Amino acid sequence: MSMACFSPSHLIKFLLFTSTLLFTNIEAQTSFRPKALLLQVTKDPSTLQYLTRFTQRTPPKLIDIVVDLGGRYLWVDCDKGYVSSSYRPVFCRSAGCALAGNNGCGQCFSPPRPNCNNNTCVVGPDNTVTYTGTGGEVAFDVVALQSTNGSNPSKAVSVPRFIFGCGATFLLDGLAKGVAGMAGLGRTKISLPWQFSSYFSLPRKFAMCLSSSTNKDFPGIIIFGNSPYYLLPLREDLSKSLIYTPLLDNPISTAPSYPLGEPSAEYFIGVKSIKIGEKTVPLTNTALLSINKTDGYGGTKISTVNPYTVMESSIYKAFIGAYSEATKGMKRARSVAPFGLCYDSKNIGSTRVGPAVPVVDLVLESESVYWRIWGANLMVEVGEDVLCLGIVDGGERSPRFMTSIVIGGHQLENNLLEFDLARSRLGFSSSLLFRQTTCANFNFTSIDN
Repeated sequence: MSMACFSPSHLIKFLLFTSTLLFTNIEAQTSFRPKALLLQVTKDPSTLQYLTRFTQRTPPKLIDIVVDLGGRYLWVDCDKGYVSSSYRPVFCRSAGCALAGNNGCGQCFSPPRPNCNNNTCVVGPDNTVTYTGTGGEVAFDVVALQSTNGSNPSKAVSVPRFIFGCGATFLLDGLAKGVAGMAGLGRTKISLPWQFSSYFSLPRKFAMCLSSSTNKDFPGIIIFGNSPYYLLPLREDLSKSLIYTPLLDNPISTAPSYPLGEPSAEYFIGVKSIKIGEKTVPLTNTALLSINKTDGYGGTKISTVNPYTVMESSIYKAFIGAYSEATKGMKRARSVAPFGLCYDSKNIGSTRVGPAVPVVDLVLESESVYWRIWGANLMVEVGEDVLCLGIVDGGERSPRFMTSIVIGGHQLENNLLEFDLARSRLGFSSSLLFRQTTCANFNFTSIDN
């Protein structure tokens, strides 16, 4: 479903927006202080991963990166084709190394090049899609992106010494074709939100609005720094109508590899119960909804690397059973992997917020605070006249699946989410389709100031 309002001139200006990142003089100027920064986010049709792009290196190169909401930092492949005169390794026992977590000190016995220098700070870049990792040096290089006033893109600005991790080429396996690495937005001091906030003195928060379209002409957005947030054709600042819930801390890292004692960089919220059509799902072990402070298992987190919401097996079975009961009057279809519950869609009605199916409420700190998930974010079209419930079984707890509920990308699309790191809270809108807009409706027409 798309409700994006694009005229031909609007589309041309949007395409010019992407090229501006590469060809504009991107020096950060003391006379211009951005109020917020802007990244566009597209959805890859093959992998269903969310991609963003910005300029890095000297001479500037426009790179595509997978968005990893809970990732610890930006990492890029430094082993293949990384050329930059502004690349500088971060040395051991330096301030930059301390920010990066100081995982060790690296040596390289080949001629110096990116990811091969002596006495350099080491981190463990990881691919959170395939759950693989490696070691690589920490480095500085210039990064540039567009600023915004919340309504339009504005001048391009740069961070001359942006800290990132060098990954190896094999880490790109399983990622969308043509990407250079992953952009971590997690709760660390070298993630994108933290570094942008520190360099430009912006509020420590960012908003994310993912488009459901796989058409690159209709991207979603990430805005770092101050609201407002405007989407066409609305004239209201969407930040004024968000519902807030606390972000929770998990003291144990959920990354594939991490230094001993490092807390999780991912975003957890406190789901107390799940309702389907106002009826609470009977769970056999409600303790799974809480984070175990000893081993880090349990709880609910938000993810952009999982295309669909994933539930621990006992929660999934209870949820599927309850949803099956709530839809017993709807004609079933044969299940299509990875989904366990599918329907013949010929007799399912359509509403402003998607297929007319029972809603799901994630009940948060009280019965009056809940995140409602409507049909557009519940059902996935998998073939002609077949809709499947977009929730998958994650199996029992394991080192790879530590979290009981992972809210995935399909459930996030066309929802505005604000991650307020300073106040440790999440703001959410529920479906923007109710307001007759989508995350693809940001006005990419540039402004001069």
